[in-house]
Order: sequence, then structure tokens, then C-alpha cells
Amino acid sequence: MIKPVGLLTTCAAIAIASGATPARAQSVSTPATSPADPAPADPQADPNTADIIVHALRRSETLQSVPAAITAFTATRIEEAGITKPADFIAQTPNVTLVQTQNAGTSFVVIRGIGQARNSEPSVAVVVDGVQQVNPSQFNRELFDVDQIEVLKGPQGGVYGRNAIGGAIVITTKAPTDTLTGRFKGGFDNGPGFRVQGVLSGPITKGGDLKFRAGLSYYDTNGFIPNVYTGKNADPVRDLSGSAQLLWEPSSTLSFDLRGSVDRLRTRGYYFNIVSDVNDTSVPVQVNNPGIDNRDIYDVSAKVSYDAGFGTFTSITAYDRLTEIVTGDGTDFKPREQSLLYGYFGFDLAQSQFLQVEAVSQEVRFASPVYRPFSFIVGAYGLHTDRYISTSNLKDIGEGVFPVYRTPSTNPRSPQYSFLADSQNNLAWAVFANVNWKLALGLEFDGSLRYDSDRRRQTTLTPTAYLPNVPGFPQGLTGDVRAKTFKELQPKATLRYKVGNPLLVYASFSRGFRSGGFNQTGVAAIAASSGVVGIRDVYDAEVATTYEIGAKTQWFDHQLDINVAAYTTKSQNGYFFFYLATNGTQNLGNVPEARYKGFEVEVNARPMRGWELNAGFGYTDSAIRKFPDPTVIGNHAPLVSEYTVNAGTQYKWALGGSGIEAVARVDYQLLGKTWFDVANSTVRRPVGLVNTRLGLQRNNSWTVTAFAKNLTNRLYNAEYAPGGFVFKAEPRQYGVEFTKTF
Repeated sequence: MIKPVGLLTTCAAIAIASGATPARAQSVSTPATSPADPAPADPQADPNTADIIVHALRRSETLQSVPAAITAFTATRIEEAGITKPADFIAQTPNVTLVQTQNAGTSFVVIRGIGQARNSEPSVAVVVDGVQQVNPSQFNRELFDVDQIEVLKGPQGGVYGRNAIGGAIVITTKAPTDTLTGRFKGGFDNGPGFRVQGVLSGPITKGGDLKFRAGLSYYDTNGFIPNVYTGKNADPVRDLSGSAQLLWEPSSTLSFDLRGSVDRLRTRGYYFNIVSDVNDTSVPVQVNNPGIDNRDIYDVSAKVSYDAGFGTFTSITAYDRLTEIVTGDGTDFKPREQSLLYGYFGFDLAQSQFLQVEAVSQEVRFASPVYRPFSFIVGAYGLHTDRYISTSNLKDIGEGVFPVYRTPSTNPRSPQYSFLADSQNNLAWAVFANVNWKLALGLEFDGSLRYDSDRRRQTTLTPTAYLPNVPGFPQGLTGDVRAKTFKELQPKATLRYKVGNPLLVYASFSRGFRSGGFNQTGVAAIAASSGVVGIRDVYDAEVATTYEIGAKTQWFDHQLDINVAAYTTKSQNGYFFFYLATNGTQNLGNVPEARYKGFEVEVNARPMRGWELNAGFGYTDSAIRKFPDPTVIGNHAPLVSEYTVNAGTQYKWALGGSGIEAVARVDYQLLGKTWFDVANSTVRRPVGLVNTRLGLQRNNSWTVTAFAKNLTNRLYNAEYAPGGFVFKAEPRQYGVEFTKTF
């Protein structure tokens, strides 16, 4: 048994960097039918000795055996930490940040410096129940009934293909149960607002070969950021989401898994301010047009798995549809009568953007048994996407702002000022192979190779009257078609050596890729005439190559884990964002070359029964090496935080012999200096955030918890965009929630 005094001394030395890897929360059972399929949690596991099983590399391994930097959150940790949306688990992950801005569908994940921008491909592959999300606007949504979350850092193109350039986020929802069970959760916040959730699961047939799981969640709050012009909050939320699953296992070797989900969000966006310093939070939200942000997401997937004895065949078919319409104030985001344009022309600007994406994907793979000295996975993937986007600037004449969809506005109360519209028809496909070769006792080689091809075809749907006409540049025409294919071979190779249970060392090489694409028609001419460099009608694909070394250690009979990793990444044609005020468009350009290098340290400890300490520190040094404007060379890359500190401690203690336990938890996140544009025109000072939770629970039957997010009410701007646009981060939120399991 561990000596508490010795470990307490060790923990005191490391607690100042405490953090994010919940590496000893809850065990899972033996691997599922396929090595790539997640295994259900084992509620009887001893949390003091059990290992987390992760699946981010498409097979089941313990967290401490995986030769990669992974932060994993089990169902227990998700509940105890109050994780209800992606920002919550990212706040507990070193070298990973999330920038939330503009509207619900616009959030940027930054992993080890690799970031994203508006309307761009994501920087990370997000995989939910084996299905990869194809649109970044799907990411920022309610999380409920989730069994495990895994954040895998570093390019994973060999495993997940396009968009895994920064890493992968693998989310597994809870599986149907063998007995009828249910769960209810409710709560209130200071919006004021409330949240209710319900889940029911169990067998449909007597033999239990057909099971179901269904859940429903509703969140309603008046918001937290005041709009001083309207007298109401700028960020109310109404979010209704649901999920359902049917699992049919007619035999021990064959299973059919059908899942569906829906998310209907009603909120607001575009409540920007304009300042010269990103640290300036003194200007209140004061838009006279609160606008709307309505987003609907529908997903359905079908997975078939067959264990043939010599290996497992798996097929995953998925369809998803996303629609989002956002309206609101335009530049300069002041009340109409106070705006700069009103003083000159007698009207202000408002804006509207409409996005609709439909996608169908198909993956087939074969996985050999994992217990052999040489095991492998081979497969193929196909994706077809239809995407439509329109961007409108409207005259604000004091009659409000109205949504514009596929055709310019003819509403006299909201006259059209500018309008751009494009459709994309994209076809992507890939073939891949992964191998694991046990070379000798403790020595293993892991290799992956994937070839991705992404053909993009864009059609200009802007009426000719609204197309930019700049002397010296070709005039765009309605119906113009632009097409380009982006393709890349993505290898990954890892060598690991395990010295018993205490130590694992590894070294890896990996390459990641994400597609290029098209800015809206005519922006290159507008950018050039405005003196903006690096913005073209077509932006190139990005390729990132990473070398990484790392070590994972376990001490004191699994009571203390210390993991370290160091990396260097060369990025070619990374994205940067630029807003062209001339025609109100959001555009992407390329940074020809940037370098990222850094390291991470993660610690998880249990000094004594009931007490947990988590620690994490991440550092990223970014530098732009090549750019059309030589004055930018040497600057930090956009959206990169120089370092992150993630700290957490939790303590449980029994209240007599009643079976009731008290649980207290504190989490701390520190974001280092952050740059937002290639010019490094402003830098945000470090931001520290504190979250707390205090509750009672009884025998996994019920819980009552009081919580506070951003306890100290740290006011800061979440984003700064070129032109001085800043978007306020969420202030303090607090409330109480309760759950009942039956």
C-alpha cells in the first residue's frame, strides 16, 4: 500500500502546475467486438487501481500504454467536473485552447499552435461514436449522456485523415444497458436559466439482443452579457437536443448499431465591440439590433460489425445536415444614431449570414485480432458534401434587421447593401492502413499510412449586379465554376519501449493535412485594391509535419502518473483570417511557413483515498517563417497562447454512516499571452479562470451540487479580429444542479 506522507511531499512539489489528465477515474471492461470500438464502463472497478481504456488510435489500450499525448475524461470525471460543453473539457487540457466568438457555429480549437479560422476546415478531427464530423459548426454543442472524451494531440492524419492536422477529439456516448435504467438531471443558473435532461435505457426483447437508449436535454437562460442599449442580455440561449440509439446483437459475432441526434439552438451573435487593445473590456455591448442565431443539426448513422474469427469487419454509414442563420448589427456595432456611417449617410449597417451543409459519409474497415504479435487495420472512406453560404450587408434604417437566405433581400425595411453567395459540391475519399508490430519484449512499432483526396467544386451564385468589379481584375460572373483537388499522403510512425509498468518511452513522426478551399467570389480583387496581401480567391491546403518524443510513468502502486512530451512542428500554408470591411466578407489566407515547438507535462495523483490532484502545463513557441509581407516574419502565429496551466483538485469525504458523501472540487485554467493576427497588432495578457463545485451524493443514486464558473468574474475578450473587432468572453456563472438515477 502507498505511503501517504511520501506522496504528499511529491504532490506538494508539483501542485503549482496542476491540471488536466483524469488518468485514474474509472475503469472500462475488455475491448469490444472491434479494436476500434469503445468498451463500456465497468461500474464495479476500483478507481484507485484501475486504468482508463482509450480508443483514439483505433484500438483499445490503457491510457498509460498509448505512445501519444492523450488527455482522457471518463463518465465519472465528466460528471464531477461539470462538463456540459466542449469549452469545459478543453479548459482542462494542456496546450489546447478554444476561442468562442461571433456565433454558436464559430469556435476555434487550437492544439499545439495549429488553429483555425472562420469558414475554414477544423484543426482537429472530431469523431463522435465512430463518425467524423465534417463541419466545424457542429462542434460547439451541448454534451450530455457522454461516456468518455479523449483529446489526442499532434497530427493524426495517418489514423483519421483530413483535418486531423492538430490532433483528434474522440467522443463516445453511453451505450444501451442490459436492464432498464434512467437518469434525470435538472438545474438553475443566474441567467436566470434552467436545464433539464432525461435518459432512459434498457432491453426491448426478453433475451436482451435488442436494446435502446434515448435522451432529451433542454437548456434555457436569459444570458450573462448585458446589452446596455436594449436593457437585456446579449446572449440568451434556448437549446433543445435529443439522441436515440438502437443496438441489435443477434449473435455474439454480429451487431447493428443505429444512432440519431438532433440539436436546435436559438441564441444571438455579432455583439462585437471595436477597440485598439484586446485587453480593453471597458466598452459594453450596445448593438441596437440584437439579431438571431438559429442553428439546427441533424445526424444519423448506422454501424454494422461482424467478427469473422480471423478479424472484424465494420461498416459505418452517416448522414448529417446543418443549417445556421445569423443576423445582427454591422460595423461599428454601436447604436444606429451613434454609428460613423449614420453621421455621413443617414443609415447604419446590419448583416446576415446563411449556411447550409449536407454530408453523406461511408467507412469500411477490417481489423485483425489485437492479441497477435502483428495486427493491422485496413479500410476506405468516402464523403460527399453539399455546402451553401450567403453573406449580406444590409442598411439599418431603424426598422430592424431581417434574415437573408438564398436571394438578396427585397424587404424595404432592411434594404440590401451587398450580397455574395456560393455553393460547393465536394467529394473526398481515402484509403488507409494501420499496423502494430510487437518487435520484442516491451518494444513495439506502430505505423499508419493514409491517402486523402478532396475534390472541391464551387459555383458562384451571386447575382451579377452584386459581384465586385475592380478595374484591372477579371469580372466575376454568375454561374462561374471553380474546381480544385487537394490531396496528400499522410504517414505516421511510432516506436515505443515499455519498461514494466513504471515507464513507457516513445518517439514518433507524423504528418497531417487539411484541405484548401475557396473564398467567396471576387474577394481577391477587393483585397488587392485595399492593399491587403495574402488573400486570394483560392487558399491552399495546409500540411503539418511533427516530430515528438515522450515518456509516461507510474509510481506508488498506480497512485501517481507523470507524463511528458516534447515536439516540433513545421506548418506549410497554415490559415489566417482577414475581414474585408469593403464588402463585409470573412476571408482566409495562407501563412507559407510557420514553426511550432513546445512541451507538455501532465500529472495525476491520489495522495489518499478520496483526494485527487491533477496537474498540467503546456508551452508553445510559434514563429512565422515565410509570408508575403516581410514585416510579419518572426511574429507569433494567430490565436496561439504561449502557455497553458490547468490545475484541479477534488476531495470526497463520508458524512457518517449514512452513505452520503460530500464532494468539493476546484479547477483553474491559466491562458498565457495570446496573439490573434499575423501582424501581432495586439496581445492579450494572461487570463486566469477559476471554477468550483461543492455537492452531496449518495451511493450513485442522487447528487446535489452548487457550482460557479469563472468564480472571480474575470472579464476578458475571447477574440480579437483584424480591424479591432473583439468578442466578450462569458462572465461569472453560478447555480445549482441535481441528478437522480433509477
